Amino acid sequence: MGLSPRPPETVLGPPPDGAAERLRGAMTAAASQRRRAVEDVVRSHPEWPGGWAQLGELAEDRGEHLEAYAYYRVGYHRGLDALRKAGWRGSGYVRWAAVDNRGFLSCLDGLQRSAQSIGETDEAERCGQFLRQLDPAWPAEGRR
Repeated sequence: MGLSPRPPETVLGPPPDGAAERLRGAMTAAASQRRRAVEDVVRSHPEWPGGWAQLGELAEDRGEHLEAYAYYRVGYHRGLDALRKAGWRGSGYVRWAAVDNRGFLSCLDGLQRSAQSIGETDEAERCGQFLRQLDPAWPAEGRR
């Protein structure tokens, strides 16, 4: 009797040089300057989903759900591009435990929340299902 093969696991590459440090610094800016500081990081590294996730969270915190939806959607698509570049072929695990996956997964989680908040219930359900396919340990209530 043969063993069932485990689904492949993909880990994104690390953030661009200096991007994570700049984002941490941007988040320490005064509240009135924080969004602009994060936008500057995203302008420098638009391919990195971590920056888009942070923009989405800032918009969500302000109650700007449509804006958050747009940020999360861009980050999600940038994350899919990065996953494909890392060898992902549309199936297998992309786990939260791998720190470099968190920007992408945060975008997908945020996309689920913001889709729900703007009435896109079908998309919210698809996002939730996709999260649990990528990481079976994903909490039902999300990470935020």
